[in-house]
Amino acid sequence: MDWITHEEDVWFEFRGNSPHQLVPGRFYKGTVDGYADFGVFVDLAPNVTGLLHRSELDRRLESLTWEPGDDVFVQVKNVRDNGNVDLGWSIRETESEFRGARIHDPDGDHDGEPIEKERGRGGSAVIKTKPVAGKKTKPAGAVTNSVEQESEPEPEPEPEPEPEPEPEPEQATEAADESAEGRAPTAKDVVDDIAESEADEADEAVEAEPAPEVETEEAADIERVPLDDIENHVGDVVRVEGEIASVRQTGGPTVFELRDETAVADCAAFVEAGVRAYPSVEVGDFVRIDGEVERRRGELQIETEELTILGGDEAETVSQRLADALSDEARPEAIAPLVEHEPVASVGKSLLDAAEAIRRAVLESRPIVVRHTATADGYVAGAAVERAVLPLIRAEHPRDDAEYHYFTRRPLEEAVYGMDAATNDVTRMLEDRDRHDEKLPLVLLLGAGSTAESLDGLGLLGVYGAERVVVDAAPADEEVVDEVDVLVNPAREGADASDLSVGALTATLAAAINDDVRDDVSHLPAVSYWENCPQQYLDLAADHGFDADLVRELREAIALEAYYQSYQDKRELIADLLFDADEALAGHVSEQFRIKLEDEIETAQANLEHREVDGISVAVLDSDAYSHRFDFPPTELLVDELHRRTRDGDRFVTVTLGTDELYLRATGALDFRAVVESAVEKAPAAGLAAAGIREGRIEFLSGARDEALEAVLDAAAEQF
Repeated sequence: MDWITHEEDVWFEFRGNSPHQLVPGRFYKGTVDGYADFGVFVDLAPNVTGLLHRSELDRRLESLTWEPGDDVFVQVKNVRDNGNVDLGWSIRETESEFRGARIHDPDGDHDGEPIEKERGRGGSAVIKTKPVAGKKTKPAGAVTNSVEQESEPEPEPEPEPEPEPEPEPEQATEAADESAEGRAPTAKDVVDDIAESEADEADEAVEAEPAPEVETEEAADIERVPLDDIENHVGDVVRVEGEIASVRQTGGPTVFELRDETAVADCAAFVEAGVRAYPSVEVGDFVRIDGEVERRRGELQIETEELTILGGDEAETVSQRLADALSDEARPEAIAPLVEHEPVASVGKSLLDAAEAIRRAVLESRPIVVRHTATADGYVAGAAVERAVLPLIRAEHPRDDAEYHYFTRRPLEEAVYGMDAATNDVTRMLEDRDRHDEKLPLVLLLGAGSTAESLDGLGLLGVYGAERVVVDAAPADEEVVDEVDVLVNPAREGADASDLSVGALTATLAAAINDDVRDDVSHLPAVSYWENCPQQYLDLAADHGFDADLVRELREAIALEAYYQSYQDKRELIADLLFDADEALAGHVSEQFRIKLEDEIETAQANLEHREVDGISVAVLDSDAYSHRFDFPPTELLVDELHRRTRDGDRFVTVTLGTDELYLRATGALDFRAVVESAVEKAPAAGLAAAGIREGRIEFLSGARDEALEAVLDAAAEQF
């Protein structure tokens, strides 16, 4: 039992069912469960998971190449009273680096027994880099001849006479195994294992040498199988053709995501751990792959035996096959609005174009990045598209985390898609392209990006060829038309969209993308309106079980959650609120909304300054002095609510005045840009500028605060 005093040289296989059965200080073999911002979760048994905190790593968390499901070695540092397991880094990450392996079976008869190591397996399996087409890969560690059956075996030399003949190599191996049973591996065992492993790898290297380019009859007989049919060929060698959608280098094999006209599948190719197989293959290549269909951790995967990059007529045939299938599948037959609403009906064709672009991105394995404002209306719009797209991604991609990989919502602080947001998106997409061979994304802008202030950001995306789709209920500027690939905007079609929200417009888009979610999104238009919601949307929500009180609670809850952690999508929380219809959750959050808003409004109303300016009534709030600038509600929501409660007549203006910016609201039509241009002429030294057309936000120099306010009010009065 010498191994007990040298446990640091041994790894254990845990067969217990409670974290409290683990022994601190021991090294265990586990399976990567997933990543968090603070470390890696590792499963040590079906019901026992530990955390390898980033502080325990010998490198940056981001540089780890582990994938979920990978086997790793960790040390148990501590088991807390609540069952949490603290793990430590193991400098040894392969079996051969340990001197032995033991079973930790707290409740069984096998505790402390050695784990028999299969002879001839020196660690990770080595797969041929270019196997002969039509033949299954041999088991790892099998000794083969480079020409196999084509070469005659050399005659064995006559053995010299000996008093006692030596046992055959196989018998010697078995005898050695038997003698080693029941004891810890010795240093000699480790050396023998390494020597045998190196011999096996040398034989595999010989086997991996390119065979003569002669297509065997067996290879020629392989029929092409569509990817949506490989589940019927588990254990068979098949041939598939398609386009490389992405390439992932794991700590083990290289995984090529292949897309054909029917589906997407992972094809794994192994040279050695962490080494890129077929390095000349790039995203977008058309290829033919022969390999065996296997099921790993419940998911189908093709073990690549032969990969050929297609060119000429063969590539064109595959490309045309995919293009025809995409066209047939991506474009919806027609737009069926949720209810009759003229501004929505006016953009039927552009809604079809947008739906086709989004569906095509899913089919082409391109990520979709959704940008929407951090408001109730913006979140409703983003959630509607999310609800429609995620099922399509799940159906198209076999990976469990595909919906997080191929769909991202990134809320915006305002409706301008400026250089800050664009630089963020471009940086991420280039990093994903270079590190993970991902395709460039489709960027979908909802209620944002349709004004001239967004041209620089849109232009940066265009430089790199990222597809840009803009959906906005408010009038879009002429300059944006040529800077985007698809623009959905009723005003561009001559329609009056003054009673249309982004949420209502996008809910119809969601139903066009995926008609299966039509009922799911039918209540969203009503949730997106703060006031003056068209009756047909209220009736539609009621028909689906969302009465006026629940609609209001949902709107208020989304508005509150949109403010906190505004840069996060809060995917699961938003889905719980909007689609699971948990009235208790919505009621709890909306109550917090009302408490916080009412406290702020009460203070603001008591400190409003009322005045008359050239025949218009004005209410001004010094928001620096009489509001909490860094707590809910945000200034934009505060000025909206103040204006709703204080406006009187058709010539009324509400202003919240900060240190170097103001928010302007007016009853009746107001040309915001014209107001700013006129104000600049009246106070040229105040540094006035339209910072947010949709938000009614104007910036100025803090030293010219009073002059800026007077110039803006005078300019607004001229508009009435």
